[in-house]
Amino acid sequence: MVKKIKRKAKDMKSIKIVSLITCLIITFIIGCKDDLLESVPYGQSTSADFWKNESDVVSAVNAIYEPLREEDYYGHAEHTFSIPEDDQWRAGDHGEDQAIEELTFDPDNAQLRFSWRYKYEMISRANAVLINAPEVVMDDDIKNRSLGEAYFLRGFSYWRLHVIYGATPIILEEDVLAGEFNKAKPTIAEMQAQIESDLIQAADLLPQSYQADADNLGRVNKGSAYGLLCKLYMYMERFDDAIEAGNMVVNGPYELAENFSDNFTISTENNPEMLFSVQALDGWAGSTHNIYTTPRPWGGWDFQEPTQNLINEFEEDDPRLDASVFLPGEMVDLGGDAGLTEYTTDLSQTGYHFQKFASWRSSGGLDGGQNIPILRSADIYLLVAEAKIRLGGNGDTEFNAVRTRSDLSPKTNVTMEDIIHERRVELAGENQRHFDLMRWDKAGIVDIVEIYGEDRGQFDPPRFFDRNKHYYFAIPQREIDLSNGVLLQNDGY
Repeated sequence: MVKKIKRKAKDMKSIKIVSLITCLIITFIIGCKDDLLESVPYGQSTSADFWKNESDVVSAVNAIYEPLREEDYYGHAEHTFSIPEDDQWRAGDHGEDQAIEELTFDPDNAQLRFSWRYKYEMISRANAVLINAPEVVMDDDIKNRSLGEAYFLRGFSYWRLHVIYGATPIILEEDVLAGEFNKAKPTIAEMQAQIESDLIQAADLLPQSYQADADNLGRVNKGSAYGLLCKLYMYMERFDDAIEAGNMVVNGPYELAENFSDNFTISTENNPEMLFSVQALDGWAGSTHNIYTTPRPWGGWDFQEPTQNLINEFEEDDPRLDASVFLPGEMVDLGGDAGLTEYTTDLSQTGYHFQKFASWRSSGGLDGGQNIPILRSADIYLLVAEAKIRLGGNGDTEFNAVRTRSDLSPKTNVTMEDIIHERRVELAGENQRHFDLMRWDKAGIVDIVEIYGEDRGQFDPPRFFDRNKHYYFAIPQREIDLSNGVLLQNDGY
């Protein structure tokens, strides 16, 4: 495994490093002074001390990304919203996770609130940039990029709130300036319209790509915005719009990686296919996701293990199985004194672990530099194919681009059954299937009640999906209490 080169802390262009050295200051103030001994104490900082120059704006934008790495966000908690699916078993010892998996949770479940605050923290930081950056004298290209990042990351935060809870309070620049934070829920349509607006503005402002700008790899680009727009439109069943947005990815500089595994290899993970991921750097800005999903004897915590049902979904000659999952008998280089070590079934309760998210240093120990994938071009290719099929057209081209990348035979006259299979094996473990199943169930394409109700044994037991409430999770009771009744609970809870 090629090790990432650590850049010096003073290189403020590297998103992986700056996200940690960026200091958090109250209200809208986000940044660091070069001389900490002479800087204004954090508690005494005001907007008069900040938003002076380009460096301040870039530092503030970098800080919007920072919460993504948190254990209670994409470091672990966000992934638990997908564990009701039939692809994985929770495996860990967190009671709140068990209730999520079994669809028996109530609004007091701690897991429901863990990542809520980080989404709104990102929204707050994005609003700070959108309020203050326009007045800063700086390079126009960097200003546009910075504003585009703020719009995207705010839109992404609302997107995650939307798919999990349905509709949650929308806090925009004017609300911040007016001090209006205790707001009621919007309608689902209003929530979707806000996400759409943010992503359209982001797509307009962001650069096409950073592939020729290594210092800024990892920042979001136009493809990130168009890709997420495509997903939004698919959930809204605006298929023509989904195709239009998705084609900006399919026909843009966001080609699929040469090899599927390149997306999960540290030396190649920031390839053009990776539209958005949580950036990590070993020893500096690591993430806990790889710890959660690897065996305990190998340095992990043994959560979210693949089920036999997922393993059975892969075709016999599909190389993505080996790249996605540790299989019994496989030899794995754990580095250091351990070296090549055999993966055995006793390392896991289901018999498997996800391989996508695990890398080891040559000296031994888990490599904290493994990024967490959030949005890939392959996802968008398959959504475009699906949109065409659901409009009565042909999605063979986009579907087969993903399939043949893994040396599998192309298919003709691709069906929704093919799409469902391909999305499952291509995106296994990437926080997609539960949400895919819910949108397909709403459309009458699958029967999620039947899928989740099937008894497949100890690690994939039957659970009841209640269509009257389970399309969205419960809003955390703590947030309702803090709102003094302004924020209302979702139906059924």
